Amino acid sequence: MSSPALEAIAALPPVELKSIFTADPDRLTKFTLTQGPIRFDWSKTHLTDELLDGFVKLAGEKGFTAQRDALFAGEPINNSEGRAAEHPAERGEGNAQSVSRAKMLHARMRALIDAIEGEALGPIRHILHIGIGGSALGPDLIIDALGGDGARYDVAIVSNVDGTALERAIARFDPEATLIAVASKTFTTTETMLNAASAINWMVEAGVEDPYGRVIALTASPEKAIDWGVDETRILPFSESVGGRYSLWSSIGFPAALALGWDAFESLLEGAAAMDRHFRLSPLNANAPLIAAFVDQYYTRVAGCQTRALFAYDERLRLLPSYLQQLEMESNGKSVTRDGQPVDGPSAPITWGGVGTDAQHAVFQLLHQGTVLTPVEFVASIEPGHALDPAHHRALLVNCFAQGAALMQGRANDADPARAYPGNRPSTTILLDDVTPDALGALIAFYEHRTFANAVLMGINPFDQFGVELGKEIAKSIEVDGPKGFDPSTMALINLALGGAA
Repeated sequence: MSSPALEAIAALPPVELKSIFTADPDRLTKFTLTQGPIRFDWSKTHLTDELLDGFVKLAGEKGFTAQRDALFAGEPINNSEGRAAEHPAERGEGNAQSVSRAKMLHARMRALIDAIEGEALGPIRHILHIGIGGSALGPDLIIDALGGDGARYDVAIVSNVDGTALERAIARFDPEATLIAVASKTFTTTETMLNAASAINWMVEAGVEDPYGRVIALTASPEKAIDWGVDETRILPFSESVGGRYSLWSSIGFPAALALGWDAFESLLEGAAAMDRHFRLSPLNANAPLIAAFVDQYYTRVAGCQTRALFAYDERLRLLPSYLQQLEMESNGKSVTRDGQPVDGPSAPITWGGVGTDAQHAVFQLLHQGTVLTPVEFVASIEPGHALDPAHHRALLVNCFAQGAALMQGRANDADPARAYPGNRPSTTILLDDVTPDALGALIAFYEHRTFANAVLMGINPFDQFGVELGKEIAKSIEVDGPKGFDPSTMALINLALGGAA
């Protein structure tokens, strides 16, 4: 470890979670924080006063405050690509000119939604949203979490290039009543454009008179959308400085705004903006995203943990683990620093998880008794998302809280070691008042800023993603030039499955 602050942190003796509340009666107050509709509880982690002080020093050593200010000022902190990262501007927090442009583009999106609701494009009942990565995961999470039975349109989000995904989606739609949203920052994404072409063919075969007239393009490259056949009036641009996995606040959120209503989308933005202000203005030792990053850094860099598990104890948040996999691993899964030097330790852990209580009967055996230490994060809501017997939600929350207590406390059993629980296993609990648009917006913004904070502490750029390019380049070369010069395994697979040609 080349960092003096990190070396000092690593030299601190680890505490025993089982007795941590006895040793410090004020611990719960110190290590919980309420921000708006969300309560963050880190009291069952190994974070201590000394560690918190040490990490604040590390943040100072890494220039955290200056980098945070640069993020909100719209400076080109994505240095490898020479541009800013202005997703906060989409929520009204950031460079004034960028905020103004975002508001203008939101007004354009709302006007188009008003026209669609007024049946300017015909009696629309279905929305087929086609995108991949951040162009699909964000809208999917929002609509699934907030839609329920109250969504005003049937929505299908298709990302996989496997034709089965598109075929299953359109099987339940009437092409005469379907609107297609094509989401691609560059409007050249291979999987997205192939799915979009097949969706157009589906409409043509069904006799839809003007299938391109049913397409809404969500892109930072409007000229490419025009070349593809979309009329300029149905293109919803967003800024080049908004990264894909941070783009749900822009026109990429169009299907959510249409399905849920503009008021819900606006509330989502306002909740995120409140978290932006908290992150930007709060002191470092009382800053929810930064404290969460401190905990992450302790377990990856000091305790050597290679994974981080997240369990949503609310069916409405079932897609949150998948969303965070992209956000965290595509952002911080890097091996070099901002200036191209090797990272001086582990970077992002593997993010994985599931939904409680299903996960308890699938993976919690390893978490409680396995040999791999895994920090666990529980996300739950005080209010239920259903009108059934309250016993359902009570059982859900009781299980959530009991798992955290069991991981920490453990239970000895000298007579039967197979039934012993070692305990001393950390967990964080994030408790929402309810899964509402503003709370969900705040929660997602919290995770965005936590990811950024982790990147600053590691000295890396979280806003590029070059790791996805090599495999895509090879796939394109096979399509264009055929399989040439590959290893025997790859050649054998191509010959077996594709008859020697792509």
